[in-house]
Amino acid sequence: MNAIVYTKYGPPDVLHLEEVKKPAINEDQVLVKVYAASINAGDWHILTADPFPLRLTGVGLFKPKNTILGADIAGCVEAVGRNVKQFRPGNAVFGDIFGLGSGSFAEYVSVPESALVLKPSNVSFEEAAAVPVAAVTALQGLRDQGHIQSGQKVLINGASGGVGTFAVQIAKAFGAEVTAVCSTRNLEMARSIGADHVIDYTKEDFTQNGRQYDLILAANGYHPLTAYKRALSPQGIYVFTGGLPAQTFQSLFLGPLMSKSDGRKMTSAMKKANQKDLLVIRDLLEDGKIKPVIDECYPLSKTGEAFRYFEKGHARGKVVISVV
Repeated sequence: MNAIVYTKYGPPDVLHLEEVKKPAINEDQVLVKVYAASINAGDWHILTADPFPLRLTGVGLFKPKNTILGADIAGCVEAVGRNVKQFRPGNAVFGDIFGLGSGSFAEYVSVPESALVLKPSNVSFEEAAAVPVAAVTALQGLRDQGHIQSGQKVLINGASGGVGTFAVQIAKAFGAEVTAVCSTRNLEMARSIGADHVIDYTKEDFTQNGRQYDLILAANGYHPLTAYKRALSPQGIYVFTGGLPAQTFQSLFLGPLMSKSDGRKMTSAMKKANQKDLLVIRDLLEDGKIKPVIDECYPLSKTGEAFRYFEKGHARGKVVISVV
């Protein structure tokens, strides 16, 4: 099969299209013919081994352990192990296969059935591939860490990115009043996916305008924690889901300390892949309550080019890789 392979850390230039052995399956696995995949920030961090401590988390100290990147997947089941109960050949599926030893930038993957759910018929394979990591991150950030409630005032900073576009829609599905923060060119897109209010960060600093929110989810866009805290209501919650290393450090280490001073809570959400939450997302897709925003779609052979576009940081929604 064809796959995008890398044998050393570095820029997108280290990615190459190669012919590799088609994966086998054991009795508990599913073989999926990949139709589409998508790029997430985690893929870029693993590709570049940036920040350096990432190498200590099991991805490989001096070189990558898994030479094929990719977590998001959408495709059709080609074969199943004898213990697999949920799927059969021909099923259209999508899922998050991060850390399962089989990257999605390839024509086939073999993964446990718990990594997959059935694809709704009302979304394409490209749309389904844009969903798993980003949508589950947004769901867990809003629901599990943010404890979102209907009627709350919720602000999404970085509302035009992969996680942000899903966060706006999921917050609306929970009945919140949503403010989206993004650049000028993305204001109409944010409105189109359900934002009640939009703020152009190039013209207005939401942390300085005096308005306060019950929940702030920071999917991108830098502000110090003190500024985010100022924009929270007295019992408000700030949730960090991704950004620069400095933002990660502040949220993980300074957030808990700052949370002790008053009723405001500063926390972070690190996505935990699980089938149960993917089923929640599947239902939202099927009901039309969320719809993926796709900026660009590249063929598998141009995955390196897709990563170069992604690393510029201006993608609207998701960057998708079409494998078939």
